[in-house]
Amino acid sequence: MHFNLTMLLCKLYLLKCLQDDTSNRVRVAALKAVGSFLEFTIDGDEAIKFRQFIPSILNVARQCLSSGDEDVAIIAFEIFDELIESPAPLLGDSVKSIVQFSLEVCSSQNLEPSTRHQAIQIISWMAKYKHSSLKKYNLVIPILQVMCPLLAESADADEDDDLAPDRAAAEVIDTMALNLSKHVFPPVFEFASLSSQSTNPKFREASGALRDPEQMVRGAASFALGQFAEHLQPEIVSHYGTVLPCILNALEDASDEVKEKSYYALAAFCEDMGEEILPFLDPLMGKLLAALQNSPRNLQDTCMSAIGSVATAAEQAFIPYAERVLELMKSFMVLTNDEDLRSRARATELVGIVAMSAGRVRMEPILPPFMEAAISGFGLEFSELREYTHGFFSNVAEIMDDSFTQYLPHVVPLAFASCNLDDGSSVDIIESDDENVNGFGGVSSDDEAHDEPRVRNISVRTGVLDEKAAATQALGLFALHTKSSFAPYLEQALKILVRHSGYFHEDVRLQAIIALKSILTAAHALFQSQNDQQAKAREMLDTVMDIYIKTMTGDDDKEVVAQACTSVADIIKDYGYTAIEPYMSQLVDATLVLLKEESACQQLEDDSDIDDDDTEHDEVLMDAVSDLLPAFAKSMGSHFAPIFANLFEPLMKFGKASRPLQDRTMVVACLAEVAQEMGAPIAGYVDRVMPLAIKELASSDATNRRNAAFCVGELCKNGRESTLKYYGDILRGLFPLFGEPEPDDAVRDNAAGAVARMIMAHPQSVPLNQVLPVFLRVLPLKEDHEESMAVYSCVSTLVLSSNQQILALVPELVNLFAQVVVSPVETPEVKAQVGIAFAHLISLYGHQMQPLLSNLSPAHASALEFASERKRHQSNIRSGSCGCLY
Repeated sequence: MHFNLTMLLCKLYLLKCLQDDTSNRVRVAALKAVGSFLEFTIDGDEAIKFRQFIPSILNVARQCLSSGDEDVAIIAFEIFDELIESPAPLLGDSVKSIVQFSLEVCSSQNLEPSTRHQAIQIISWMAKYKHSSLKKYNLVIPILQVMCPLLAESADADEDDDLAPDRAAAEVIDTMALNLSKHVFPPVFEFASLSSQSTNPKFREASGALRDPEQMVRGAASFALGQFAEHLQPEIVSHYGTVLPCILNALEDASDEVKEKSYYALAAFCEDMGEEILPFLDPLMGKLLAALQNSPRNLQDTCMSAIGSVATAAEQAFIPYAERVLELMKSFMVLTNDEDLRSRARATELVGIVAMSAGRVRMEPILPPFMEAAISGFGLEFSELREYTHGFFSNVAEIMDDSFTQYLPHVVPLAFASCNLDDGSSVDIIESDDENVNGFGGVSSDDEAHDEPRVRNISVRTGVLDEKAAATQALGLFALHTKSSFAPYLEQALKILVRHSGYFHEDVRLQAIIALKSILTAAHALFQSQNDQQAKAREMLDTVMDIYIKTMTGDDDKEVVAQACTSVADIIKDYGYTAIEPYMSQLVDATLVLLKEESACQQLEDDSDIDDDDTEHDEVLMDAVSDLLPAFAKSMGSHFAPIFANLFEPLMKFGKASRPLQDRTMVVACLAEVAQEMGAPIAGYVDRVMPLAIKELASSDATNRRNAAFCVGELCKNGRESTLKYYGDILRGLFPLFGEPEPDDAVRDNAAGAVARMIMAHPQSVPLNQVLPVFLRVLPLKEDHEESMAVYSCVSTLVLSSNQQILALVPELVNLFAQVVVSPVETPEVKAQVGIAFAHLISLYGHQMQPLLSNLSPAHASALEFASERKRHQSNIRSGSCGCLY
């Protein structure tokens, strides 16, 4: 009590001193003392009372700036920094005045760069830690109105790049875009559009133009394209016809800086293109291979990165270029000078990527010398090289699968060494006596374990985080692909992954969460045939599941939590309900916390009161969470019903009309899969779910329409009588999806699947004479062949029951069946269904079918006749005639 009273008196005295107009020294001393009291200010009334200091702090800071005492004013920013990062709600509506003051300071070009940088940093912290408050107090636009022009501000030649206002402002906008995306893009895009017409090249640089006469503008445009390609997948790929020719031209730019950024843009753009890259492959590789041999080192590095992206996109089409690229990489992979090690790292990475395209058959005979060169790189003092080499080993393990076992004694100790680095330590390899250590001899399947490199820690070094993440990923892939052969390393690997699952940085935690699932796969292969090891297997599963469950609610990174959810769903699918039954209660509780958005990674600031519908969340996270419900349902069937009852309302919150369309389609897709797996109990939810699904049939987004069509079909199939009253509305909603205006084949396929399920559930409730002609017109399925069994089973069932409405469409059926039986993507089960149905048509109409068969190509006709002959021999189908075709 006495302590609290003393603290109160001290605060009151400090506040009085901050407001002392008679002495600047007193005000400055009081300002310096204020920060010391922050550690005693926790929450509740004390926190709120602290806010009364802020106006006085701002007043003193302004006076210090006007008198040239910038060092003292910086103390105010340090105090604000503490306030922003504090978990206690210390700011309240003071956010407005702090932001206004910070914007004034960072806009004042007469102040020192370090002072302005401190002010910009306060805005950046606000965007990171108090972004909801920026939205609440309408501060997003005022901040962007200051930050965007700062992007075009020139830094002095002798100014520290880290303090440059344009760089700091870009970081603020980046942070705001991550946390307030829908509020940030419109004003930034408007600024960019206006700046592109500016006479000032710095403003044009901030907006971008590939054909600008100024080098800095062309470079910025190339970099911007790379950012678009990196972060706007997959939509950006549809613009390849416009973008790639521009990038190809930029590769010929006279400026090395523009070339370097163009290689980056090319690398980012090509990686996710797929077959769209094929028409550009030859000219691209011609330019890249020429550049690789005739460019300075820094350009060679980005050029190798671009070649890697092209190889990833082209896949097997890259094989004609693989030998040439691999031959060039040999000279890079033996570089030992410090200034060349980044190039060696890139080359090592590229060999792994090319190996993925070339495949095991082509790579296995030539792999040993590349493996030896990669391993020898661990004797050099360069963390980035070790990081990329772990990635190379991961790729090799993926293509070699169980044959990678021969390399485990050489590469696993290296991964362990990187994982076990103290933060800031580096790895050194004790020198080998082998004269070929930097050559291409040495490693082969006959090498024994005693030839393993010996590892020791020797020096302090930063930047090992990426190395640890790559090594952690490598351990998981080694276990996944060598399975039981990984047994000698299983226990130590598990210990490392358990430790890394709690690592301070999310990149390492993410790789640990992924790798733990792979360790389980290896353990399952090892223990499944050993009855005496079942207890060991259960112990390992206990360890992994405990980590996943704690991660789901306790980790503060959304990507890590999403991966934990995905891994849990995969474990359920792989091992079934029996394996996860002991954890089911905890899993359901964790899922409920995530659906309610109450986990550690979903927390808003304490002093924000943003409306629930305006809350932005990570789409990837909630997609992963929603995937858990179908996984539960698949493992439990109808027994999932009591659990689903508790999860339903929190899930439906995301389906409200006020929610983004991504949220709504997530809900609809989740409910469709739950209905599919849970079965009859879904009937109790039809009246809540069906109106939402029907509404989404008319969505502007193809994914929403596709999922909605799937959902209404599964509801009708499993909801039975409870869905009958909706049949008319469903058919009216589905009808536009069968027409020409529908641009998406997958949507149309799912609409066909929905109609098929409706017919199978209640054929008497569907006007077949109107529906079947429209239904058959969109067949065969074009894209979503998961709908094949539902669709073709429906058609076959109607034919086998001699339904008169479908028998009126025999010419259409013959043409459809012919296309299905020759399709390379349809399963034997689907083709068998069609064969039975066609055999039935033959039994009904006999020789009258011959003209229809004559209209088919010889290949189609013979395939159809072969299918029907097989089925007539296998099935006891009664011959006879039920009418005439003509």
